[in-house]
Amino acid sequence: MECDILDSLEQLGYDGPLLEEEALLRSAEGGLSSQEYVELCRWLASRLQSLCGLEETITSGPDDMDGLQVELSGLLKELHCPYEEAVSGILKGAVRNTKDHLKFLLFLSSELQTAQIVRSRQVSDKHQDGNPVSQHVSAICETLKLPEPRGADAEGIFSQIQNTVDKLIKDLPNGSIGSPVLNQSLSTEQWAKLHGINTVLCSEYECRRRMLIKRLDVTIQSFGWSDRAKVKVDNMARAYQPKRHSLRPQSDVDMSKLLAAREDICNVVKTSSGSSRDKTTCAVNKVRMGRVPDRGGRPSEIEAPPPEMPPWKERQVGGGGWGGRGGREGGGGGWGHGGRGGGGWRGSGWNHGGHGGKRGRY
Repeated sequence: MECDILDSLEQLGYDGPLLEEEALLRSAEGGLSSQEYVELCRWLASRLQSLCGLEETITSGPDDMDGLQVELSGLLKELHCPYEEAVSGILKGAVRNTKDHLKFLLFLSSELQTAQIVRSRQVSDKHQDGNPVSQHVSAICETLKLPEPRGADAEGIFSQIQNTVDKLIKDLPNGSIGSPVLNQSLSTEQWAKLHGINTVLCSEYECRRRMLIKRLDVTIQSFGWSDRAKVKVDNMARAYQPKRHSLRPQSDVDMSKLLAAREDICNVVKTSSGSSRDKTTCAVNKVRMGRVPDRGGRPSEIEAPPPEMPPWKERQVGGGGWGGRGGREGGGGGWGHGGRGGGGWRGSGWNHGGHGGKRGRY
């Protein structure tokens, strides 16, 4: 549970003293009497209040235990905390369990993460509801550090953008910007087909990225299996989590990237070429491995395993068995017509026994 809390706090941008597992457990053990624990609860509650418009908040400290218990209990009830017994126990001062205090932190951090996701989706939906052309124009003006267009005509806006871009290009050294890859005009039907091709490719690349990110997560997780790594899980998570959350499975390649592509994108250089290896070589590349044990695995040297049972064959005519030559127990023809005949019950049987056999007798 404490690992989940630490991960959530790092994602939320918390930089206080409780980012260490030992410090977190120590403060949770003290509960509401710990100043650091109360400060963390107050930090989470203040951000929840701004996002969710809560009425309850935390303003008291450990020196005012009664007021602190009332505020924390009211905050958890307003957020509909599922731990009802523990929430009601706060008012009575009966919550002294470290696990319950950790549950409160995990619940508050999870609620804050959820509130941030909901708010970001609302902002994204609001932008999507607007005119996409105006959104792109606003982004261009923001990049070029131009005033945001308001009430101006389209011709004046694009003329201002064109003049600014031309001025910036003149200030660049010669050869900084090459010729575009797409040097022909496309029709509406061609743009539609190109957009469909890009949609299919983006879906394929997203699938590949998800697979690579999953392989990365599994690899990093395997590093923590050793005994030496188990004591440094927090350090590993602190170094890995920020980089991991920056990875996105969705591709950001669209039509604008095609228009911005230059001819130098078509220059394919091998990773093992001299120009590429000039800045990537190191002393490790010059170390030669010695003789290593042969691990086998060559299909041509592997023999097929023996069959578990003999292959099935058809019954041959005239063979042994019930109607065979030797009979069942004696030397006679058995129960069929295949024997030579013989005396007695065990000889020729009840039927005729081959070459002139007689009916058996007792």
